[in-house]
Amino acid sequence: MAVDDDSKTKMIEIVVNGDRREIPPGTTITGLLSLLGIHAERVAVELDRAIVKANFWAGTELRPGAQVEIVHFVGGG
Repeated sequence: MAVDDDSKTKMIEIVVNGDRREIPPGTTITGLLSLLGIHAERVAVELDRAIVKANFWAGTELRPGAQVEIVHFVGGG
């Protein structure tokens, strides 16, 4: 039985901080941060121009065309 290329996971395209990226379908905000190697403790995330509270990241699935802004908090003085 031949494996159809369409049976493989197709990537979806989103925009992260102005850059187009491809991610697997079903990726959540938490998953995106992990894919990007970003530690969640010191960031804020905006999805389609709305801030998403950290307690909702694991349950917020990114859709094709999503606009994500990730802001890093920097300490110091």
